[in-house]
Formats: sequence, structure tokens, C-alpha cells
Amino acid sequence: MISKQQLKFFDILIVFLVTVLVIIGLIAISSAQHVNSGADPIYVRKQIIWFIIGFILMLITAFIDYNTLGELYIIAYVVSLGLLIAVIFFGDDAKGAVRWLNIGPIRIQPSEFSKISIILFMSKLIDKKKEKINKFSTLILLVIFLGLPVFMILKQPDLSTSLVFIVIFLVLLYIGGISYKYIFGSFIIGVPLIMLLFIYIQNPNQKLLKDYQRERIMAMIYKEEAEYSDDYFQTQQSIHAIGSGQLYGKGLYKGTLNQLSYLPEPHTDFIFSVIGEEFGFIGCISIISLIFLLILKSLWIARYSKDLFGKLLIVGVVTMIAFQTFVNIGVVTGLLPNTGIPLPFISFGGSSLWTNMIGIGLILNVGMRRQKLFFRR
Repeated sequence: MISKQQLKFFDILIVFLVTVLVIIGLIAISSAQHVNSGADPIYVRKQIIWFIIGFILMLITAFIDYNTLGELYIIAYVVSLGLLIAVIFFGDDAKGAVRWLNIGPIRIQPSEFSKISIILFMSKLIDKKKEKINKFSTLILLVIFLGLPVFMILKQPDLSTSLVFIVIFLVLLYIGGISYKYIFGSFIIGVPLIMLLFIYIQNPNQKLLKDYQRERIMAMIYKEEAEYSDDYFQTQQSIHAIGSGQLYGKGLYKGTLNQLSYLPEPHTDFIFSVIGEEFGFIGCISIISLIFLLILKSLWIARYSKDLFGKLLIVGVVTMIAFQTFVNIGVVTGLLPNTGIPLPFISFGGSSLWTNMIGIGLILNVGMRRQKLFFRR
């Protein structure tokens, strides 16, 4: 049960920021689907329903003591692996990728929910092993536990989500107190290795990446040669849309490229392009500012967490949101190769929205149980 004292620390600002982001997303989705022209607002309705369900999931997650949730870390990990295995054998194929699972009338993307599972699992395990975090055997154990879900996600294939897992893991290790000798050693080995891999994947006969993954990377690097290719078309149209919005944008439902359907996947991965064209630089910087404020407020809560486990939970969720935001905006502005990572709270999609809302629930949870001494006068 949650006490009245803890309820006083329920962070309304975080809930407000998330709600504003979702509302902006709904407006952008309605424009992306041409609701103003009489199109069926089915995606808007779905997103509203998913937000209501997500809000309930957020509250449930917030009001169950995170230490109680932490005791379920092994169950969460096993269930997550089970769902990822189910995707491999029974998943729904869409555009050459098998990432979705039909459970009755509900279609979910298990790799999204696995992000929360891996945050919970790794946070608890690092907390339990904090005295041995710099032992090589402990690090190998953690890498193995990470490698299993990452391997299954790569089989879908979904390289971008795998990278999200790896980034979350590395940040949690840092917060958990990993020695700088491992950090420096990783840089010394990792940088040359990445350079060698980059040289290797430029070979058309390389076996490391799928053909479409390699082509997306090549299109980003050699923009002049890829200017009229299908692999660069989405990015090119996105850049034009954002640039044409200038400072204030063309106005809601007045984005030329969006309204004439020149923006592929405008309601999901490229929704930031819709915002850029119709609300301009002001709209774009407002989205970034809202997410940045959400991240800062969450990290402030993490700073005063009463234990390492709570701090790790918040940092894991913040890393997930921050990295996905960085990658999504990087893709639509042509700084990164095309991936399938949605913009948190704004892109259309139930699994992504629910995952982020559950993550916010964890942040609120830790916030209500932060160090009491901090609040004494």
C-alpha cells in the first residue's frame, strides 16, 4: 500500500509532460492520416485508446512498490524470452520482418516490452552484484543474459532495437560502478573494431548485415549517389518537409509534402517530419524541449533515490527514451541511417506507447519512495 506521505511526492509535472507529448502526437497523427480531408480517423482513435490503457498501466506500475516489482525480475526476463521465441515461430510477417505477435485480437511487438523487462532484470542483477560488478566473471554473466534477447531480436531482424538494448546495458553498467579500466579498454578495442566493421560492410558481398540494412547505411554516407534511390527517398522527403516548415511552419493540415502523401510512414517513424513541416522550427524545438525537460526531471528524481536499484531503474528508462529520441530525430534529419525506431510518446503504435508509459510508471514509483531526509525542513 502507498502512504499519504508518498502520494504527496507523486510527480504531476512528469505526467503533464507525457500527456502534452501524447496530445501533440495525436494532432500530428491526425494530419498525417489526412483527417481534415475526410479520411477515417481510425489511427487517432486507436492511439487514444492505447493512451488510456497506457495511462492505467502507468498508474499500476507506479503504485506497486518497485522493490516488489524487483523480486519478479527473473519471471519478467523469462516471460520476455518466451515471447521473443514465440515471435520467431509464430510471429506475423510484415514488410520482410517478423516482429509482431497476435494474441487474440491484440497485436503486440514483444521486443518493445522486452525493453522494460531488460531494464528491470539488469537493474536488479547489477544491484545484487554491485560488490562484484568489476569481476570479469560477473561481467560475462551480465553479457550472456543480455545476449540472449539481443540475439533473438536480431533474428527478426531488428538491428535498431538491439542497439537500444545494448546502449541501456552500457549505461546501467556505468551507473552500477564499472571500473574505468573496462571503459577505456572497451574504447581501445571498440573503436578500431567499429572501423574495421565499417570497411567490411561496404563490401557488397558482406554477410554481417541484411542487404537492406547495408543499403540504408550506404545511402546515408554517400548521399549524392543515393539521391534518387529508394533507400534515400524517405530521408530526402523528410529533410525537404522539415526545411520547408522554416520558423513557424505552414500550419496544421497545410503541410504540402504531408498532405500530398510524399512522406512515407508519416504517422510512425517519420512523424517528426510532419511536425517540422506544419509547425516549423518552433514546433520541433518544443518537442525536443519537452522531452529534455522530462529527462532532466527524471534524472533529478534518480539523484535522490533511496537505493541503487531505484536509480538504475530510472536511468534505464531515461536512456531508452533519450536514445530513441536521438535516433528517430537523427534519421528524419539525415544524420543517421533509416531505422524503425519510433519517436517516444508521439509516433503511432500501441506497444511502443505502452512500453514508454510503463517506464514512466517506474520513474513515478521511485519518485514517491525517494529519500525522505531530503524533504525535511
